Amino acid sequence: MRRVVVAALALALAGCAAQPAGPRTPDADALAGSITVFAAASLTGAFTGLARDFESRHPGTTVALNFAGSSDLATQLAEGAPADVFASADEKNMTKATDAGLGVGEPVDFATNVLEIAVAPGNPDGIDGLADLDDPDVATVVCAPAVPCGSATAAVAAAAGVALSPVSEESSVTDVLGKVVSGEADAGIVYVTDVLAAGDTVEGVAIDEADRAVNTYPIVALRGSDEPALARAFVAFVAGPDGRRVLHAAGFGAP
Repeated sequence: MRRVVVAALALALAGCAAQPAGPRTPDADALAGSITVFAAASLTGAFTGLARDFESRHPGTTVALNFAGSSDLATQLAEGAPADVFASADEKNMTKATDAGLGVGEPVDFATNVLEIAVAPGNPDGIDGLADLDDPDVATVVCAPAVPCGSATAAVAAAAGVALSPVSEESSVTDVLGKVVSGEADAGIVYVTDVLAAGDTVEGVAIDEADRAVNTYPIVALRGSDEPALARAFVAFVAGPDGRRVLHAAGFGAP
């Protein structure tokens, strides 16, 4: 009886050894190294926290962040700027990167965002919606059309039947917000997340047509990364439950 059991065990072990080894994923605890993440300006607060959380979860890793308008980031990447991960504020600029063969695998949608009007605390001009920005006495700042918040602004303005005449068009949503905070503009069209992050330095005015231009945020690991496993791990972290909690707290919607 003992010989039968031993023989059966030997056959089982031999069968296991004969199985081809499947692809191995890197042990999360063994992650180490440094990556650079190109991320939309509207992600500044959320991604700063996410990078810190990721580094704490994986000692020995470093996440460097570069924030700018998504269109500028896509252009920089196409021109050869070194980066490991790209997070865009819209699908259009992500498509530019992936069509250029810069991404590894399919981008993952991880958040959504909508527009809001930022005004000075107390709303001294009594702005109630987009129609009030048609007043030439209200100095309004918006994003440039190539920037995701700029194309979204054009869409909601068209839906509202409002012809905006901004005093300037900025290359990033943070620049728009900065002009409202500094008093250079009476109003700026930004994301709800920007108003939330600005605290008591601005006040938000809802846009009734905001749901006509919901921005979806995709993220992808980039080809040519020196730390591909680390880049993939960060993408998974952002799109996973830990990332969702941080993004939700920052005012982002689910994809």
